[in-house]
Amino acid sequence: MKYITYYLIIINIISFILFAIDKFLAIKQKRRVRNSTLLGLSILGGSIGSIFGMYTFRHKTQTWYYKYGLPFIIIMQIVLIYIANKNI
Repeated sequence: MKYITYYLIIINIISFILFAIDKFLAIKQKRRVRNSTLLGLSILGGSIGSIFGMYTFRHKTQTWYYKYGLPFIIIMQIVLIYIANKNI
């Protein structure tokens, strides 16, 4: 359980930082972080960091698959955790 907690903390920090980097690159009109990377990290456990990054940096808040997709990912992760704990 300790390692899972460390993993989730690290992946959420990475997700948050990548939203900051992507926002900075967007402002500078440089090559950006791929959407698949941002969404993939969310699916792999970084969804809370992604949402905090999205609203902290006001980045991708109007893109539907972030606006609705990230909350959906969190809900699905909560459901999966509930199901996994129920079966233990």
